[in-house]
Amino acid sequence: MKIATIPVGLLETNCYLVFVEGSRTLYVIDPGADAGEILRQVRQFDFDRAAILLTHAHVDHIAAAGEVADGLGVDRVFLAPADHAFYRSPENALPPYIDAAENLPEPADFEPNDDFSVIALPGHTPGGSGFLFRETPALFAGDTIFAGSVGRTDLPGGDPDALLHSIRTGIYPLPDDLVIHPGHGPVTTVGHERHTNPYIQGSMDF
Repeated sequence: MKIATIPVGLLETNCYLVFVEGSRTLYVIDPGADAGEILRQVRQFDFDRAAILLTHAHVDHIAAAGEVADGLGVDRVFLAPADHAFYRSPENALPPYIDAAENLPEPADFEPNDDFSVIALPGHTPGGSGFLFRETPALFAGDTIFAGSVGRTDLPGGDPDALLHSIRTGIYPLPDDLVIHPGHGPVTTVGHERHTNPYIQGSMDF
């Protein structure tokens, strides 16, 4: 499995290109801005099919989805149903810096897939999701957890108790050496966060 990380937009959201050699599928995770740069980097992969996966619906993770979908010839993006309503909402913006996204593809729920499993991670948003890839185990966790931090819960749909529950039950039981690719900032591992993340320390015994 090959992974390219592209920090995009004002908030330097991590857009990931994940190529699974076994299925010859390229997954674009969270195309939040800079569609031209994303599509330019797509050309480094020799793939047969493409799909767009969204960890959640905040505008800084979805704003380039329409242009990227057009460039890849796909007609929908995969997003948990709990975030579908917010996906196209005019309130889904960060004025005056980021306007609501336009020309977004149709959102669809995740389909059964041999390349990855979906872990429900509500808290940052109601439909927050993580993608656990199998070929080279890696977790793409969106804005649920970061290296040494956790996602905000003061935005629409945020729930601090749900976020901590998601981390404790959805992420921390995973193997210590599993690499976490977060929505912003550097990679980390499950074990490192379990033992050192100050926002979770003392909240549960392991």
